[in-house]
Amino acid sequence: MQDQTVVIVGGASGLGLTTAKLMVERGAAKIGLIDRNEQLLASSAEALRAQGAEVATSVADISCAETAHRGFDEIVSKLGRVHALVNSAAIYPRRPILEITDEEWDLENAINVKGTYHMMVAAVRHMRSFMNSPEVTGRIVNVTSVDAFKAHPQNAHYAATKAAVVSLTKSFAQECAADGILVNSVAPAGFATDRAKELGFLPELAKASALGRAAEPVEMAEWIVMMASSRNTYATGENVVISGGYIYV
Repeated sequence: MQDQTVVIVGGASGLGLTTAKLMVERGAAKIGLIDRNEQLLASSAEALRAQGAEVATSVADISCAETAHRGFDEIVSKLGRVHALVNSAAIYPRRPILEITDEEWDLENAINVKGTYHMMVAAVRHMRSFMNSPEVTGRIVNVTSVDAFKAHPQNAHYAATKAAVVSLTKSFAQECAADGILVNSVAPAGFATDRAKELGFLPELAKASALGRAAEPVEMAEWIVMMASSRNTYATGENVVISGGYIYV
């Protein structure tokens, strides 16, 4: 990640922030954070600056194309050329399959699918302007989930959106290959975030995994960093499942 500029959507907390911190450790010089939580954005930006990174933030509603693109452009205006985009923003409202409302479906799709799409479009338009550069133009990494590949009756709408993101990843990879933009996704099983601990499913996940434990966020961030870095020169349209042997696809 040496001297790279990265935009992380959903970067104010959770896996997004863990990834940002790891990228700075690996040499990323500039980090752009896009999130809807202004207070968390401010504190997370300060933490990254303390590590030595130049940081820009944008409060944006990614479910709307206009505001999503404006948020990305705001980061570009402050940091310049963006080398990589990480889409880590998502909502995870557990609900039994027969109780999901239209409003919940719409919100889940608006953030997890449309939001991811809008940010990818913004990034591709920006990265294409550098397509005559000698190096790979850019990289996009979408955070999906193992739930895209398994039954999830307690959260079917979430699982469906993550399957949609896997499909979007493949389509963008084909569309953007000629531009030198590599597009991949990372599909974690549950890992030990504060939210996961609160929901209480980690012990069950640990029992079901081959390694007998849930992952730490940084173990997932390692794979995101790899896919977003200049070390990735060939993988595109790929989905990497990281589950500790919880699921094999």
